[in-house]
Amino acid sequence: MSLLDTAAQNVKNILTKAFEHSSPARAVIVFDTYSELSTLLTEAYRVALPEAIFVDFEAATPDEILKQFSELSAGDLVVLVQSMSFRLNEFRILVELFKQGLKVIEHPHLFRMQGSDVAVYVDSLAYDPDYYRVVGPKLKILIDQAKSATLESGGCTLRYQSVFEDTKLNIGDYTGMKNVGGQFPIGEVFTEPKDFDGVNGEVKIFAFGDTDFRVNTPAEPITLVIEKARVVDVKNSTPEFDKVMEQIRADEEVWVRELGFGMNRAFTRERRVEDVGTYERMCGIHISLGAKHSIYAKPGLKRREGHYHVDVFVQTDRVLLDDRVVYQDGAWQV
Repeated sequence: MSLLDTAAQNVKNILTKAFEHSSPARAVIVFDTYSELSTLLTEAYRVALPEAIFVDFEAATPDEILKQFSELSAGDLVVLVQSMSFRLNEFRILVELFKQGLKVIEHPHLFRMQGSDVAVYVDSLAYDPDYYRVVGPKLKILIDQAKSATLESGGCTLRYQSVFEDTKLNIGDYTGMKNVGGQFPIGEVFTEPKDFDGVNGEVKIFAFGDTDFRVNTPAEPITLVIEKARVVDVKNSTPEFDKVMEQIRADEEVWVRELGFGMNRAFTRERRVEDVGTYERMCGIHISLGAKHSIYAKPGLKRREGHYHVDVFVQTDRVLLDDRVVYQDGAWQV
């Protein structure tokens, strides 16, 4: 099967199994051709949705594109295939489309993924409801009930002696949700501890999002020393990671906030893509550094006031919720 065939099949599965998109619902695909991935994905959508309206972002005016959107009804579909990130006015397109009741698939920042990244990205679009819709909810139940968590990584241990915030799912199941869709690829269950004082220990990270929003993989893992959910020391750092830390510290403390349980099996420690927002779905654990988290608020840490949310990827050997092992040997054990 060619790469285009695989991409078209994966896109078709997303449309039918995750979005339940079918006639008479209409679809508009807005695309550009500035990157290999945007060109490939656009062709994949042409195969999967031949009846859709295709709009070249560079050839059409903002008013022409907005007119296409305005003619859609709630439940119709918009797909944004973006080498970078489309802007039509001062508002973010995704938010405005959701207000209209439209289903949205967003593929942003595709320019960061070239060469071998293209095939990995295509694989990450595979949608297996028997995996996502079974493992995801089971993880959510276990996290929501847990009174503690332990991350074991390369001889280091990071302990969460805390219950967790209400866990959120990004698994392609939009049942009961106000908004249908978002950024693809998907595959994540995430939360954060309610009590930051209970987050203590050390953890090794094998990759991090750098100041250009690319996945940076040092030759050897970096060790973070964490006290009360703050990074207080860094061992075996690199100049690039030092730059990230200096940038955060210039504005705020280096908090450890999000605890992300990535589920996308196309992404592993060895099989990566350069865009950090895409690789965030990697099968394993990622945590965020910085005070920003748009979902959860804490005393003194409002949703919109933090400056930084930098994803870093844990060298994950085992994950325990209370005394139960939920991740081992590169896979979720639930």
